[in-house]
Amino acid sequence: MRRLIRALSHGPLHIVIIVLALAWMLPTVGLLVTSFRPPADIAHSGWWTLLEHPFHFTQYTLQNYETAITRNGMGKAFINSLAISVPGTVIPVIIAAFAAFAFAWMKFPGRQTLFIIIVALLVVPLQMTFIPSLRVFRILHLSGTLPGIWLAHTGYGLPFTVYLLHNFIGGLPSELFDSASIDGASPLQTFFRLVLPLSIPAIASVVIFQFLWVWNDLLVALMYLGGAPNVAPVTLKVANLVGSRGQDWELLTAAAFISMVLPLVVFFSLQRYFVRGILAGSVKG
Repeated sequence: MRRLIRALSHGPLHIVIIVLALAWMLPTVGLLVTSFRPPADIAHSGWWTLLEHPFHFTQYTLQNYETAITRNGMGKAFINSLAISVPGTVIPVIIAAFAAFAFAWMKFPGRQTLFIIIVALLVVPLQMTFIPSLRVFRILHLSGTLPGIWLAHTGYGLPFTVYLLHNFIGGLPSELFDSASIDGASPLQTFFRLVLPLSIPAIASVVIFQFLWVWNDLLVALMYLGGAPNVAPVTLKVANLVGSRGQDWELLTAAAFISMVLPLVVFFSLQRYFVRGILAGSVKG
């Protein structure tokens, strides 16, 4: 009886959450349905009319995806996005993990000042960094190259990743580090044997944030890669489809949904760590 009363008391909240979730998913469902429809149907009716005949598929079922992948270069752009996003996520997360451990538990001159400067970089607009950074990149011949975009995403992602990981690592019990020091463990041994295993939830959350940001990025890719077609990611390809094929909605929706697949896989794969990583360090004791 008590469980029933508790469930009924939370009923309105659950209904509101379900309604908001459905409203949030509605554009994605419409995008998916439209990507399977032929051009004539898209031009004359909305995607919701497919509910009248849910099993009515034509030869266009997969043709939109085939055309988007083969003729419009989305397949190559997908590989380019992988080549950009994986190093653009791994490199800053590794550096941030080392930096967060150092800022949290190692004593050196200027530690607090340096950490405050790094966190303060979060408020610096990206647009202010483009001109000086691009000049340096041009001198080093990094513009329009994969190493250049890796360095750019690493620089822009480090303040946020360091801040999140520092909050978690700084909240670990000090007794662990005291015991490791008594046992003669070096800082590297402490980091690899204690900090990394205990920080998996926070690291997974940072990986989700950084990967989604790099994968969905258009501005940084446009500035540092320019119009180089051999390294253009999916965001640039979709943007070009909007400009040059704004009337071909079936190709645009198919290309947009292709760009969404991998971020969804990454998020749902690491979802169990996400909430724990976000809340980690917010409560002590």
